Amino acid sequence: MTLVIGTDEAGYGPNLGPLVIAATAWHVPGDPGDAAAIARGLEEAVAEASIAAGLKGPLWTDSKLVHRGPRGFAAVERAALAGLAILPPSVTQPATHPALPPDWQSLAALLGGAATGEHPPVEAAALDGLRPPLEADVDGCLRAATAVRSSLASRSARLCAIRCRVVQPAEFNTLLTAGLNKSDILSQTTLDLAASLRTIAADEPAVIWCDRHGGRRGYAPLLIHHFDTPLVRVLEEASDRSAYQLPERACTVEFTVGGEGRVPVALASLTAKYVRELAMRAFNTFWSGRAPALRPTAGYPVDAGRWREDAADVVAAAGCGWEAVWRRV
Repeated sequence: MTLVIGTDEAGYGPNLGPLVIAATAWHVPGDPGDAAAIARGLEEAVAEASIAAGLKGPLWTDSKLVHRGPRGFAAVERAALAGLAILPPSVTQPATHPALPPDWQSLAALLGGAATGEHPPVEAAALDGLRPPLEADVDGCLRAATAVRSSLASRSARLCAIRCRVVQPAEFNTLLTAGLNKSDILSQTTLDLAASLRTIAADEPAVIWCDRHGGRRGYAPLLIHHFDTPLVRVLEEASDRSAYQLPERACTVEFTVGGEGRVPVALASLTAKYVRELAMRAFNTFWSGRAPALRPTAGYPVDAGRWREDAADVVAAAGCGWEAVWRRV
């Protein structure tokens, strides 16, 4: 068996709300040297499951293709919750059938607890009040989960873990002040997650697939540090792909432009997007609750500037300071 890890982020560019990084881990049969065959097998399993669940398109694919149209959020929510529903049973989740997390705290626990992160205290109550699914159909989520688990099992593959790391503005700004840039923050957080998931099956060969981090091409020093290994072999550092071997960790790591086409990366992307969307709903619920005329925002530049101007008085009254609200990007 090969351990396959996929990573991606949501919220790299906004001024408001968190940067969210997610990673997924899978046990998949196949040669770790044949990444194309592994990717193809997972893609076929998801395609088969999507048809069985009555979906119009793949359950897990590029999040930009899923999150479009008037039902975009519902589709992202269904995809993310279906992944969480088929995670292996544990002491805290003993159910043998797919089950959806009933609230934010349960969802965060399935993601390793880190998703609770350092959410601003002013927004914590709004997060705790979320009861997923918010827009997706419960039966549709469970139907998709059942179908994809069955399809993976028929190929002797399974989803082992999903982990998430939320970097809120206060932490993000502190790291910038310490001398990092936003690409550094993304790369370091991503590789911390990937390295933690590598320990799931340290005796098995592993492949790690990451979407490219901004314009960065060279990752060898980061890999040496985060995987605590003295040797990293550079296989390629090109405009669309950087690839490395970590001999002592029996691991290959790739950073690819457009990597969301691979299922492990796609599910990571969808999970990160879902967690960020939930965080932004809590953000808007809190601030609009204090100022009903304040229009919601997705946090991206231009509209974030509008929101900052409109919210100046209410943020000052809350006494939390802009460093806890506004990301310096």
